[in-house]
Amino acid sequence: MSRIMDGAVWRRDRAFSHVGQGNAARGCPAGPARTTLADDPRQPAAQRRERGRRKMRATNRDERRELGLFLSDRRAKLRPADFGLAEGRRRTPGLRREEVAQLAGISVSWYTWLEQGRDIRVSDDALRRIAEVFGLNDVEAGYLSALSSRAAPVVKSGDDISHGLRMLVEAIDPIPAYIRNPQFDILVWNDAIADLFVDYGSLESHERNTLRLLFLYPPYRTLILDWEQMARGMISAFRAARASAQDKKPFDLIVSELSDVSGEFRAWWQDTHVQGFDEGMKRLMHPTLGLTKLTYVALTPEGRPDLSLVTYIPQRPACDSRS
Repeated sequence: MSRIMDGAVWRRDRAFSHVGQGNAARGCPAGPARTTLADDPRQPAAQRRERGRRKMRATNRDERRELGLFLSDRRAKLRPADFGLAEGRRRTPGLRREEVAQLAGISVSWYTWLEQGRDIRVSDDALRRIAEVFGLNDVEAGYLSALSSRAAPVVKSGDDISHGLRMLVEAIDPIPAYIRNPQFDILVWNDAIADLFVDYGSLESHERNTLRLLFLYPPYRTLILDWEQMARGMISAFRAARASAQDKKPFDLIVSELSDVSGEFRAWWQDTHVQGFDEGMKRLMHPTLGLTKLTYVALTPEGRPDLSLVTYIPQRPACDSRS
């Protein structure tokens, strides 16, 4: 039976407990939906609008704070000698704010306000020059831009997967593959990847999430060699995806849940590192296959920038030459 599906077709013993999911995760009837004051139709329209504006201002404050932490962290990692500056006596590592401002061709006050999280407007050209000074790669520059924008770009999103994409995932079996959304929920998969990692069909839909599996599913820690490096890398990719998302609530729910139950996640989420998840290598110690080395490649389907088709290609042993 193919495992390409949206919901679980059969049940097995749960691989990990339902952390913080309440009655709904255990199959109990959900209670009545709770209506917030901002959405209550009995509230005057003006009050609802004002509550919405307050929520938006709070979100912007959080993003400006995140931007300031990112800039100060990157500034601390710069070496004055690389810019022809004297090391001298410095109270903190890296460049001074005024040095960054001079190198980027912006005013010291303006850069200081930016790093302090002040509510100021940032031009694309100024961001480009700051990114050049810091030597940011494409993912880091995109993260900088996303945190500085007033609104994230609107893209088509949702967990509805076209019939063609489902057929593709099934057709490339035995190459392990799945399709995921920006918050790393696994939506569609084939038999090969279920055999490689976990039987996704035996899990509840909310459990089919790469970050949740990494931190809440104990077998992953022995299955995935270099587990810490992989887990921290996934957090960095998740952080970058969150910054670019228009709706951050699904991301924040995952962050809140994992921060409550995992001290490792809680500590590593405080970092500012960001990276993409496009291509790399993963090593497994599989219970039946033994040491397995794979190259993962993530592709974006045309017209669905919110989705990623992720494939895991087994690496051939060095002695297997087919030239």
